Amino acid sequence: MNIGMIGTGNMGRILIDAFIEARMVKPSCFTIINRTQAKAFLIKEKYPTIRVGETVEDVIEQSDIIFICARPLEIYPILKEAASSFTKDKCLVSITSPISTEQLESLVDCHVARVIPSITNRALSGVSLCTFGERCSKKWKDTIITLFSGISAPTIIDEDITRVASDIVSCGPAFFSYLLQRFVDAAVQETNITQEKATLLASGMLIGMGKLLEKEIFTLPTLQKKVCVKGGITGEGIKVLEEELGEVFEHVFQRTHTKFKEDIEMVSEQFEDC
Repeated sequence: MNIGMIGTGNMGRILIDAFIEARMVKPSCFTIINRTQAKAFLIKEKYPTIRVGETVEDVIEQSDIIFICARPLEIYPILKEAASSFTKDKCLVSITSPISTEQLESLVDCHVARVIPSITNRALSGVSLCTFGERCSKKWKDTIITLFSGISAPTIIDEDITRVASDIVSCGPAFFSYLLQRFVDAAVQETNITQEKATLLASGMLIGMGKLLEKEIFTLPTLQKKVCVKGGITGEGIKVLEEELGEVFEHVFQRTHTKFKEDIEMVSEQFEDC
């Protein structure tokens, strides 16, 4: 199966590296293109058998499944211009949340899906969020699920939870890395521990906690109970978190959903004539 990649920025590059490392796709099966072609040729330096396409249409014609990894407002003009190249036997996969599969299907005649990946997929881990268009055949659904099973746990979601699911899966690593960094910085500020040692310990703790959850040894509530012994030091720390965190995460979701609505409105203006 030949794969096209329109856009080789952060997430496009992550998908290429992950699929190749997981041996789901051979480098020679990729045809890629980027607005700044130097970025595409940097990938070719690492994987010499990858082909760099000359045009978007060239990438589509050489591929069975085409990933479009561009910013939301860049997708409409790209697809509009190249629509005739998306023949009915091909499959288009978008990785951006504000554009629905229904909108994509209004532009192209091929099979359509949306898969929202996570940076954790680069470690062949984490979750990817799948939504399929009305015209997407069982064959293509199975193909996409199989492809992403090699680098993640693909999970099918409905349109109405797209944003919150993306907040958890895709934005979550940034949110929690920020919190972990603040945790480390506070430890360094308040004690004699070095930044290097605190980072090492905190990273090891987070990885270990993830494995406990992955192996279903503990749930989040039971994990807290096991560590938080009555009258102990952990309990005092939890009290501070309860007092000072307040509704911070509620506010996070409110803010991301507000921005999401703004993005949807801007994208919808592009699709009004379709």
